[in-house]
Amino acid sequence: MLNRRHLRIKILHALYAYEQSHDSNLSRSEKELFHSIQKMHEMYLFLMQVMVEIKNVAAQKIEEGKKKRLPTEEDLNPNMRFVENKLIKQIEENRSLNSMAEKAKVNWIGEQELIRRLYRSLIESDYYQDYMNAEETGYEQDKAAVVKLFRKLVINLEPLQYFFEEKSIFWVDDLDLAASMTIKTFKTFEEDSDEFHPMLPLWKDANDEQSFVKVLFRKAIVQSEEHMELLKKYTDNWEVDRIALMDIILMKMALSEAREFKQIPVKVTLNEYIEISKYYSTPKSSHFINGVLDKLFAEMKEEGVINKVGRGLIN
Repeated sequence: MLNRRHLRIKILHALYAYEQSHDSNLSRSEKELFHSIQKMHEMYLFLMQVMVEIKNVAAQKIEEGKKKRLPTEEDLNPNMRFVENKLIKQIEENRSLNSMAEKAKVNWIGEQELIRRLYRSLIESDYYQDYMNAEETGYEQDKAAVVKLFRKLVINLEPLQYFFEEKSIFWVDDLDLAASMTIKTFKTFEEDSDEFHPMLPLWKDANDEQSFVKVLFRKAIVQSEEHMELLKKYTDNWEVDRIALMDIILMKMALSEAREFKQIPVKVTLNEYIEISKYYSTPKSSHFINGVLDKLFAEMKEEGVINKVGRGLIN
């Protein structure tokens, strides 16, 4: 489920692309932005299915072992704990997931070599061996094992990360959030969960969040020149040309958000963009952005450009 910070990051990327391109078609850029957001749900569906795919490879390996000309005792009497994992079985049979994946055309067909690589990494891990050799068995142990194997191992494997990078340019920064959505979904399953156990929606509140994206993206573009003039007031003119484009976009976004969303406290907006700058701009950007925005917000509040509604939202 998307959070506001991730939406801000998606808007930041779209605005950066808009600034860099020679295409000033706002409607087309906005459509691309929403497409990039929707793609993240496809990544979530891929991740929801990956443990099932790895289990299928494990089951195939067991069958191949039994058919060897000279099978070992282990081949004939394999440890079935992983292939019979109760949570993985629930995921595999979940009609909600299968319906969503089919509609979005999300599947691992043609990626068997990748799945085999993930399987090999998994069975060589201490997490897997501990699970397979544990004395305690049951549904809760199965669920805990899937969560741990996915979080500690699978999601961190380079072949999987490379797969997503190659699959879509929109997924470069989405893996952490999609993985957290997947883990959260795993944890919602119970032993008595039926085949219609719900998957997480992309939007927490579709109308509200989509409106947030649309308004912030459009206003940041429409108010861009006005906000550039404001930024020049608090930076030397010669310095403006040296400010990183990412910093400029972040500050313009923050100014638009502070003006347009009357129920978001100024402090929340300021802190959000400072935090985002730590990951997407230069090492010194957060202090610079903090200083400039702090002065601009104070001026805009004094002039009545920023008006907050609700108790405790003024500061």
